[in-house]
Amino acid sequence: MSKRIIVMMLALLVSVASLSAAEKAKPAKAGDTAAATKSEKAPRLTLVEPVKDFGTIAKGNKLDWSFLVKNTGDADLQIIAAKPGCGCTVADFDKVIKPGETGKVTAHVDTTNFAGPIAKTVSVETNDPSTPSATLTIHATVKPYVEVAPVGFVRYNLLQGDAAQQTVTLYSEEDEPFEITKIDTPGDWVKVSTTKITDEAQRIPAGKVGQNQYKLDITVGGPDAKIGPIAEKIHIVTNSKHQPDYFVSVTGVIRPTLRVDPTGINFGEVAPSDTAATRVVVIRSNNLTTPESLNVTKADSTVPGVVTSIKPTANKGEYEVTLQLAKDAKPGDLNGDVKIYTNDKINPIITLPVRGTVKLAGTPSASK
Repeated sequence: MSKRIIVMMLALLVSVASLSAAEKAKPAKAGDTAAATKSEKAPRLTLVEPVKDFGTIAKGNKLDWSFLVKNTGDADLQIIAAKPGCGCTVADFDKVIKPGETGKVTAHVDTTNFAGPIAKTVSVETNDPSTPSATLTIHATVKPYVEVAPVGFVRYNLLQGDAAQQTVTLYSEEDEPFEITKIDTPGDWVKVSTTKITDEAQRIPAGKVGQNQYKLDITVGGPDAKIGPIAEKIHIVTNSKHQPDYFVSVTGVIRPTLRVDPTGINFGEVAPSDTAATRVVVIRSNNLTTPESLNVTKADSTVPGVVTSIKPTANKGEYEVTLQLAKDAKPGDLNGDVKIYTNDKINPIITLPVRGTVKLAGTPSASK
């Protein structure tokens, strides 16, 4: 009987030991993991005022606002980035905010190009594990107190030397009699004439009833206008107390009256009998409406041994000027010009440089 008791006790001890080992091998419970995580320090992003509403403001006002960002955690809060949305810029932001302290994200909105309700955002990215990103928003209703119709810009596609005029109407929502005090243009090639509208039939249905309206005749171009894209502004100063400055955008392009291809000739090292002894220059009109008005009359060479000829092509306003080494061209360097004469008022004479070296027929070219 005693042996049997001893065997049973040993079996019980083995069973208890096995249960203890199995219990130790079990994974940690969810509650234990949460407790461990909770004990680790972490930052926490808290936005004091995530939305700023400026209400109704005059068009052209500059809105600046510093959003307060508080760290309610117990580790350093890092602002990794502050990305502005369309129409908004970020002036500055605090990159590290200590626990319990408050930092700033400063945003800027220029309302010059807006009208009506706007909502401009800034996306803030942080190291807060629970709130890695958040959005700050600026709200406003932009009211134009001074405006033009039909639109606030004029666009031109001109040939150099030409000029064109477009007309817009300036109006206001102010209560006091509206007046223009000054107009600044980007140069003499932009001219603005103003006329107060007195005929009721010429008024447009916009602005405050009975308020003054002005017709602006905007002329762009002329001999002082430079070739290239146009991206300028006309500054109109008025007596408006809410929006004294108004800008009309002037855009477009001023094109050369004609194209020359190529703009210079280099024969290289060539004999009069070589194929390369003949070169062609193409003159094309840039006039889109009447290209045939361009006329190339003659071409003169100042380079001994280079002769020229002219012929129109099948395309309207296009000519080919052929430069040919004369059969009796003497060996030596070519260094001079070819003058091409046209009836173009901007480019009556086109001067092209001519370079090269004449060699005897059958002479190999110099190695490079």
